[in-house]
Amino acid sequence: MRLFMFTSQAKDDLHAFAADESGTKLPAKYAPWGLTGTLNSREAPPHKFSRKVIEQAVSNDGFQLWRMKAKG
Repeated sequence: MRLFMFTSQAKDDLHAFAADESGTKLPAKYAPWGLTGTLNSREAPPHKFSRKVIEQAVSNDGFQLWRMKAKG
């Protein structure tokens, strides 16, 4: 599965993975979403996230959300 990575422009610390480049299934309440990258089927996700867990969430819900902790 090819994964697309997004960042919410409404909440700076909120990110998402989705199966489509347009992010059509991403939650509208955190829109607009900006595309930040693509992971091909054999590429590892950032931050040592489990690709299997991400793909399962994307298959079930259409997306997987994640947050970055504030540095400091």
